[in-house]
Amino acid sequence: MEEKQAKELLDKYLSGDCTEREKAVVETWFNLQATKKESLGIADFDAINQRIMEGLPEGSVIRPTKAKLWPRLAVVASIALAVMVGGYYYYDSINENNIPQIAQQHDIAPGKDGATLTLADGRRILINDALAGNIASQSGVKIYKTADGQIIYEVTDQQSGSSQYNTLTTSAGEQTRVRLPDGSIVFLNAASSLKYPVSFAKSAARRVSLTGEGYFEIAKSFASIGGQRTRQSFVVESRGQQVEVLGTHFNINSYADEAEVATTLIEGSVKVSRAGKEVILKPGQQALNKENAFVVAAVDTESITDWKDGDFHFEHADFRSVMRKIGRWYNVEVVYDASVPDNITSNGLISRNNKLSEVLKSIEKAGEVHFRIQGNKVYVTK
Repeated sequence: MEEKQAKELLDKYLSGDCTEREKAVVETWFNLQATKKESLGIADFDAINQRIMEGLPEGSVIRPTKAKLWPRLAVVASIALAVMVGGYYYYDSINENNIPQIAQQHDIAPGKDGATLTLADGRRILINDALAGNIASQSGVKIYKTADGQIIYEVTDQQSGSSQYNTLTTSAGEQTRVRLPDGSIVFLNAASSLKYPVSFAKSAARRVSLTGEGYFEIAKSFASIGGQRTRQSFVVESRGQQVEVLGTHFNINSYADEAEVATTLIEGSVKVSRAGKEVILKPGQQALNKENAFVVAAVDTESITDWKDGDFHFEHADFRSVMRKIGRWYNVEVVYDASVPDNITSNGLISRNNKLSEVLKSIEKAGEVHFRIQGNKVYVTK
């Protein structure tokens, strides 16, 4: 394949006019570029082309939208000619060989599913130690643990209106999920807790208390109050504010070490109130509660609920806020050198299932900071 033909093929990929075989050639070449330590040239590109042309059937023309192309591929393709002819290796510009290696005595594994359930009578159940199946019974409600670690409350007596409370707590490095007696589902992030009644059957409002961070999927629910069938609202109390809903999906970040409580609406509608002030959110909006005042803005909800989906997703995020998230998940303390500025922002997407060093490397590639892991501490320098 000539240099001109290689460039034409890359141009076709970016315009969405490749056949399946041509698409496979480009993407295989790029994947090899990302894993090899030396640059790949025309001969390598030609060899890939030959292998794929021999092994794949004829394909119809595909037209991927440009917005969905692998972002880094678009950049690589735009300089691909220089890569194949001049030996310039783009991936090296973001390769760990071009930055100092993270100093570490040992790596730290990511957090995992786990929690402690405290029952109304004071008994504590370590969820990881409990076998799947019925783990407790209280006031007309049975509590189960599923095979994947989820906690499920099942109401066995619809007339039960217990005022007893349970508390579900995660340590740093743990997360969990619970289905409440009304069918609502709560995802609980690391270093968080949720307090809730064993039954909502006799309550006009379903009230729970959150510390830390939780993602809520609220089911619609009705109760018999004074002989009348009444629709129950769902109220989450956290750091002095209340979020009231009927049926919706939303996220609350109320960690004590964050400057404000952040309530983000994914779908439905919620009312956020505090000290006589209130706001109504629309999907895609976030209310920041700071110094008894609300600031409402549109946000990228994927970067808010990233933790629930197993990722760290940062979009122009405050660096120290990013490091607090990492610290909770990996159960480490972050120590800053005086040289680290306060105005750094971070961007990126990486799985929370990676070891700590891999996450830190992805941040370090921006060239703003350097990390050193020592014991359960992460030292940050400029």
